[in-house]
Parts: sequence; structure tokens; C-alpha cells
Amino acid sequence: MTTMTDTSNAARFREFKMPDVGEGLTEAEILKWYVQPGDTVTDGQVVCEVETAKAAVELPIPFDGVVHELRFPEGTTVDVGQVIIAVDVAPGSGDAAPAAEPAPVAEPEPEPEAPKGRQPVLVGYGVAESSTKRRARKGTAAAVPAAAAAIQGEMNGHGAVVPESRPLAKPPVRKLAKDLGIDLATVVPTGEGGIITREDVHAAAKPVPAQAPAPIAAAPVAAGAATETPAPAVVTTVGARETRIPVKGVRKAIAQAMVGSAFTAPHVTEFVTVDVTRTMKLVAELKEDKDMAGVRVNPLLIIAKALLVAIKRNPEVNAAWDEANQEIVQKHYVNLGIAAATPRGLIVPNIKDAHEQTLPQLAASLGELVSTAREGKTSPAAMAGGTVTITNVGVFGVDTGTPILNPGESAILAVGAIKLQPWVHKGKVKPRQVTTLALSFDHRLVDGELGSKVLADVAAILEQPKRLITWA
Repeated sequence: MTTMTDTSNAARFREFKMPDVGEGLTEAEILKWYVQPGDTVTDGQVVCEVETAKAAVELPIPFDGVVHELRFPEGTTVDVGQVIIAVDVAPGSGDAAPAAEPAPVAEPEPEPEAPKGRQPVLVGYGVAESSTKRRARKGTAAAVPAAAAAIQGEMNGHGAVVPESRPLAKPPVRKLAKDLGIDLATVVPTGEGGIITREDVHAAAKPVPAQAPAPIAAAPVAAGAATETPAPAVVTTVGARETRIPVKGVRKAIAQAMVGSAFTAPHVTEFVTVDVTRTMKLVAELKEDKDMAGVRVNPLLIIAKALLVAIKRNPEVNAAWDEANQEIVQKHYVNLGIAAATPRGLIVPNIKDAHEQTLPQLAASLGELVSTAREGKTSPAAMAGGTVTITNVGVFGVDTGTPILNPGESAILAVGAIKLQPWVHKGKVKPRQVTTLALSFDHRLVDGELGSKVLADVAAILEQPKRLITWA
């Protein structure tokens, strides 16, 4: 790294701070730098990818210039408000300050106000309206690993689609591969869903001589620019029997949220097994309906609509408990969350105002939600403000479970595997499509009667989908 020491050059350099990318988050981990010292950047160009406790986010820089220094290496967790990159906004006007050993950075002077016309994309920063053509960023795009193939395939109503442009691996594994000089494209994955594990990287490194190769640079470093010492591998091994993985980012947030939910809200879970043969027939018919052309139709669509109708019939279930004010907050809107397992951990993006959407609109929203999650583009805002959630455990072949409430919500519906089973239908035992539903709810504001009515309504709609018309 380099440090600016000549105050006479201070006006030449502008500093870009780690922004609050949403929901009042206090820190983020730098996953990938797309630029290096000496690179030219333009207003709005993405310079790095960071991971918060909720999602991976690409950060655009809000001014033009030449990168002078990167304050932190990849893999570093940085507090919001800390300077992460310095840019020479007047290159060629004089010699840059000489490189020096890292030292405490003086508090920077307030930055000038953004020019008019700037449309902020992150808190405190934005992209200017400019005719300047955006320069292609350097380095390989750090797209987020695809969501678990099984879940995405089911939610889409199609087979799993895994992008071929980038091998699937968690950030700590990518860091380990980088430190060992291993190209992930050459590693054979053994993890679930084709994910490369730490063991896979070590296996690929075995033929390498004892002297560890130099880490692969993300992009060429300008001549004369100071180089960073790579951060140590995040994952460590204790002997051959244990692997220790630091808990941070999404996984840390999941752990804190689930513990808080489980030990704050008194959970009650009820179950019902239902014949969904008619629902499956409806799904097949809707796939051929011209009004549904261009959208994905699957059982999750009908289940989501059934839950929305059940909430309309029992609006008291759509609420939250305000501990500070000792109040029950009734929600007159439904932001429907869909839990999805990804290599980064569980995320629950939600469809805003799902209660107002028609069936084709809901299908389109579900498709967009899934595609965004698969591409790793789910924003913190998309995961905020949910009111109720659906989690589909059936894609793993699981019959049912006792889901934990998403913090701040009063109910969550788990959908089990849909299987052909013997069932008494019209007085005779016949093979029918059957599934088990489980509804967990917060017993502080949802009593047994209300919870039972909601679950019974969902089951009744899935058994007789025509109730979507008569009850909606």
C-alpha cells in the first residue's frame, strides 16, 4: 500500500469510503478488487465487490481519475466509513506522493458536494449523468456463486441452471485457491451442487512442489506501484481431523438472527397432510395457458397464491410484535418472502406487495426473485421488510420440518416433498399426489385457532384450487 504524506497534493486525491449499503449495516468484507494502482477509473465504474451480512454488492466509484492506492487487501472486513481506495483526480499535474510503509491515515477533509444530476445507487455515493463511456473493468467478474441447484430448479419449474462462466466456491475457498496458486477452473468439485470445497483445492495442490507458488494477481500492477501482502487463508486446518471456518458475513447474520428468533418468539408449529393432485393438474394446465406465456409456472406459484388468499381471509396473522412499545403491529400489505439456500447461506428475499399481484404478475415476480438470487444480485433492500415467508424443504426430498420464523415476522410456511402416495379418494384407495405443510407462528400474537385457520385454508386451496376464485 502507499500512504499520502504530502499535504500539498491533498487536493489531487479523493478517497472513497466503505458506504452503508443498506439496513444500517456496520461492516463489509472486500471479496474482490476489479482495479489496481495505476488503473484509470470513471464515474460509476464498479471497482470492487463486497459482502455484507445480507448480500454481495458491487461498489461503483463516484468520480474519475487514476487509482493511487487500495487501502485494504481482499478478504479484509472493513467498517462502514473507512477509506478503501484513493484516486488521483488530477493525474499529470505533478508527482504523486512517494510510497511508504502503511501508517495511520489522517482524517480526510470533507468531500465536495456531488454535482447536480447524480442519482445515488448507494448511501452516500452515486452515479453521475455523463456522456463519458464506461471503461470495461479489469479482472474476471466476481459473480456470486449460483444458488443451490435443487432449490432453484424447483422454484423455476425447470431443471437447475448453473452458470458455466465461474466455478462454484465460497469466498474462503477462493482465497485459499488464490494463495496456493490454484486455478479453480481446473479443480474437480465434490461438494453438494457442484461446489468446490477446501479439500478439493488441497487435492489439486498436491502435485505442486513444496515451495508454494506466488499468489496469482487479480490484475497487473502498474510499474512502481506498491504491492500488497496477501491476507492469510481464511480457512485453517487443525491436524487432519478438523477444519475451522470463521463465522462472518451472511453465515454470521443467519446465526444471530436464528438464535434471536428461536429464543425471543415462542414458536408453535402445526402440520397438515393434503392431497394436491388437483393443484398439480392446474400447474400443468397453466403451463399451456397463453395468458401465462413467458412466465415460469410451478407448484410454488400456486402455494404462494394460496397463502396470500389465506392471509386475506385471516389478516390478523400478518403482523409483528413490537417489544419496545409492547404493541402488535398489523400489516395491511404482504411482502412475501421465499427462503433460498445459496453457497453463501440462507437468504430470504421477498416480493413487495405480493397481495396486489395477479397470478401472472406473481409468477413473473417469483421468476425474477429466483434469477436474481442465482446471479448473486439480491440486494439488502430485497431482503428487508418481509411479513411472511415460504420455505420449500421438499426439494431435498424432506417430508416436513419445523421452520424458524424469519426475525420480525409472525408466520412461516414449510412445504414438504410432493409424492405419489396411496390416498382414500371418493371412498377408494388411489395413488394421489400428496404433501405435508407445516406452519410455524409466533404464539405471542397468533393463537392456536388463528394459526389453524390459516393452515387449513392453505390446505383447502391446494386440495381444491378452484377456491382461489371463490375465496379471492
